[in-house]
Amino acid sequence: MKYLRPHVALHRLWTALAVVLLLAQTANAADISEFVGSYTGSARVESSDGTSVFRDMNVKISLTENGFTVQWASSTHKPDGRIKIKSTSVSFVPTDRNGIFAAAMEKNVFGHEVQLDPMKGEPFVWSRIVGDTLTVFSLFVDEAGSYEMQQYDRTLADGGLLLKFSFLQHGEERRSVSTFLKRH
Repeated sequence: MKYLRPHVALHRLWTALAVVLLLAQTANAADISEFVGSYTGSARVESSDGTSVFRDMNVKISLTENGFTVQWASSTHKPDGRIKIKSTSVSFVPTDRNGIFAAAMEKNVFGHEVQLDPMKGEPFVWSRIVGDTLTVFSLFVDEAGSYEMQQYDRTLADGGLLLKFSFLQHGEERRSVSTFLKRH
């Protein structure tokens, strides 16, 4: 029987361990591809003061070269017949932490996409995938140093996504909505 030198055996052991860890990380890696698609729906958005408004909503999730983009819009139907449309598009890139993605909302002087600065009143945005839910968080720091937080949970469901949105201001929920968005 042939014996390996201790340093060769140790090297092989470390190499095998690295391969096992890499395979485990790949197997547990969050997969955005299941979310890719276009979705539409509508809901009544409830405010903390008891008022509600009807909104049409759409979401498009697409792959990019380095990650993915989430585009969403809501159309609010005003009592006088006007329609107000708000739309947002954010690209995300993977971080060193599995399942957590950084927003790539602006380019720095080197051409790399980076986060915005919440201390300048810009939103700090990130996302994560846990199980079958893609969550987008958006944090704003206001001029008084308080905060507003938006959270969009988009959970895979048969034929589409379950959307749960909440808006917190100074730690209190101000607005929320839950609805189903149909995949197209």
